[in-house]
Amino acid sequence: MTAETISAPRHRPIRRPLFRRRSAIPGFGLTLGVTLTILSLIVLIPLSAVAIKASALSPGEFVAAAFSERAMAAYRLTFGAAFVAAVINGVFGVLTTWALVRYEFPGKAVVNALVDLPFALPTAVAGIALATLYAPNGWVGQYLTPLGIKAAYNPVGVTIALIFIGLPFVVRTLEPVMRDLSADVEEAAASLGAGRFDTILRVILPALGPAWLTGFAMAFARGIGEYGSVIFIAGNMPYKSEIAPLLIIIQLEQFEYANAAAIALVMLAVSFLMLLVINAVQAWARRFS
Repeated sequence: MTAETISAPRHRPIRRPLFRRRSAIPGFGLTLGVTLTILSLIVLIPLSAVAIKASALSPGEFVAAAFSERAMAAYRLTFGAAFVAAVINGVFGVLTTWALVRYEFPGKAVVNALVDLPFALPTAVAGIALATLYAPNGWVGQYLTPLGIKAAYNPVGVTIALIFIGLPFVVRTLEPVMRDLSADVEEAAASLGAGRFDTILRVILPALGPAWLTGFAMAFARGIGEYGSVIFIAGNMPYKSEIAPLLIIIQLEQFEYANAAAIALVMLAVSFLMLLVINAVQAWARRFS
């Protein structure tokens, strides 16, 4: 027997099948193609159309349309009221979620359903209801007027409407995270000598941080583009209680399509910038969670 016959056998190359075995779940190529198609038809193409329409203006005309005194006043009210409403929803959203997750009380199912009411209620109906409640002769407004508080037909009314439509975003974003946060964590912190304030500040809030930022961003973005529930309670006074979406509608009704696109493009750019900042903060927070 020679050395060649006792040498180690050579490994034959593995033949790959000409066609891969089909899976019951669609593959990467199909799902990516469907995703990009739907995303393009619903998001990318309409947003590109806004940019193309605004590009019909010269740089000077664009600045004059998008940054006029009236437009700047509308931006300040829109973004300012949306931010204030998102902050208020962030505070009361945590309290509402805590009550729904941690406690059992009579009428809990009703309260849980009321949280989702802004999702199902038409925005125009919400605006009419809020205006009826907070008008100077309304059910709530008649008690606020003698105190010198005007809660309708001014920026306060805009903020109230944005709080109403933004609260469910914070609550429903925090709820699954708070359910996963076991009560044993709080008991462990208490057994180590932490007080209630220290437990909330160092244990609960850091765990809820990324979810809270997500809910805040969703409520803020929803408030920027809100129209139906705001116009009935805002008063719609130029330079005082006129929101940017209403100004866009006014420009469209006057057949100033390029000017409307310019204002919409500014709002779109600021919204994207805010969402990118919040997503960056979320990514930073996950590194230390």
